[in-house]
Amino acid sequence: MRQNVILVLFFAMLALGLSAQSPSITITVEPSGVEAGGEGVLHVLYSVPAGMHMQKQEDYLYVEVDAPEGIVFGPAVYPEAEVDEWGFEVYHHDFTLTLPFTVASTVQAGTHEIPVTVAWQICEEATCFPPDEAVHTATVDVTGGGSGGSVEEALNTAMFLLERSADGYGSIGGDSGGGSKVWNIIKYLLMAFVGGVILNIMPCVLPVLSIKAMHLVSQSQHDRREIMKGSFAYTGGILVSFALMAGVVITLKSMGIGAGWGFQMQNATFVIAFSSLIFVFSLSLFDVFIISAPGMSMANKASSKGGHSGSFFSGVFAVLLATPCTAPLLAPALGFAFTQPPGVILPFFLLIGLGLALPFILLAFWPGVIQKLPKPGEWMNVFREAMAFLLLGTALWLLTIAYALLGGANFLRVLWFMLFLSMAAWIYGRFARPHHGKVQQWIALLVAIGVIVGSAFWLLRFDENTDAGHIPQGWQEFSPELVQQHRDDGKAVFVDFGAEWCLTCKTNETAVLFTDDIENALSEHGVEMVKADNTRKDPVIAEWLKRYDRAGVPLYLLYYPGQSEPFVFSEILTKGDIHAALEPLK
Repeated sequence: MRQNVILVLFFAMLALGLSAQSPSITITVEPSGVEAGGEGVLHVLYSVPAGMHMQKQEDYLYVEVDAPEGIVFGPAVYPEAEVDEWGFEVYHHDFTLTLPFTVASTVQAGTHEIPVTVAWQICEEATCFPPDEAVHTATVDVTGGGSGGSVEEALNTAMFLLERSADGYGSIGGDSGGGSKVWNIIKYLLMAFVGGVILNIMPCVLPVLSIKAMHLVSQSQHDRREIMKGSFAYTGGILVSFALMAGVVITLKSMGIGAGWGFQMQNATFVIAFSSLIFVFSLSLFDVFIISAPGMSMANKASSKGGHSGSFFSGVFAVLLATPCTAPLLAPALGFAFTQPPGVILPFFLLIGLGLALPFILLAFWPGVIQKLPKPGEWMNVFREAMAFLLLGTALWLLTIAYALLGGANFLRVLWFMLFLSMAAWIYGRFARPHHGKVQQWIALLVAIGVIVGSAFWLLRFDENTDAGHIPQGWQEFSPELVQQHRDDGKAVFVDFGAEWCLTCKTNETAVLFTDDIENALSEHGVEMVKADNTRKDPVIAEWLKRYDRAGVPLYLLYYPGQSEPFVFSEILTKGDIHAALEPLK
């Protein structure tokens, strides 16, 4: 009972945290009486609140009609929209979507109440509120061939229903907007949790999971309580990291600064610090040094009893390595979360963390799985050193991001710094061993710190990066004007939004996009290939990602000639997906 109350309060807080704006909706049918066998038009008038706007994108701005048999509605016709400074089509004032319909001659005369689902997404200048929808009821009065009541009665009924639905909620027989909103939140929360689970198998997280697996093997002889403590410490590291990340996002949003998934990877200082930490950690796995600070024997003894701090920081590493990846289902959930007020952002991040930690939470309650692993022995030393090479590869990947952010000349300074960093680790490991005297240990520690600080002060001072972004041969550098020009010329356009720090993007590009097979197929179908590089922070690209509800890359769009909205691909691309999407161009 108590758990049910907590669950209800949790979702109630989420619902209260939303501050979505709703337009005023007015539905009319012309003509007021439609003859059986005749035609009519359904008008849906959106009244946009002052200071707000709505984007012309059919994923969130649409009308669906649950028409009875014999009354057939065509697709919605969108009015011409304004084009803003980013190249997006937007509506700032009242506008109307029209849906033509036909009435079969067999339809019985009378008043027909038809459920109409109206969807929208209201945006301020820099923020979009959650997409929402409500079910209204339109009244179609069919005349001829039977008794159906007077036109006056039909109009009165229509006015009554419109008054009931003017506040944005559903009308007779329909779901309410409030209920729809809550289910919308629950849907995205589930997507966030499942996306967090999927992150465990993404290539970004593999190194830290391998090291954590080795740690669990070493605990296989411990009792259940110790294994549970280690698993919960790992989970704690993940949840604390996601909570801090949510705090950063909330702070940046309050300052009017946009933030997206993996945004920290666009900061060269963070990338260098993180790659240095991974590099030093890999050296420790090779036994170049052992962390045993002078005068800390008491703390070491306390740590050795549980060793759970290592599990906690393994969770922190897992989060840092996971953020450059975007798992399926995670992208739309994050796109939704990043548009929300603070009270909603935090639960989303924590649920992603719970998904990422789920395998080790399960191990905490079913530790018998660990007992089936091989007994500790020499093989663990070999496994540890193999994982050290995997971490070195991770550090190298991070350095390629630094190269993209800083440029070639500045990158050489980073490589020299890494040399001095390894020298400092060697000095500490060689001259601060436990059997040395405390004075020598302190001297070695201070010298190692001096080498790191001095080399950083001397080397990590960079000139402005003037290197142009890398655009593959055959591809064009992204700009909204370029995309619009190709569309105005009646051409199909494929846009690849990626970044050097996004492993999912690099995998898709290497295995699919930049292969001869796909590039030739795109070329043969007359598709213009455009590359949008989000390695460094780009406000224009950030706005496009937000438009398609992505909190980060990757994003893949295919614009067909003559269509206003593009086809949006999944985050994980296959060659079959591309070939299937190109079929309509034949």
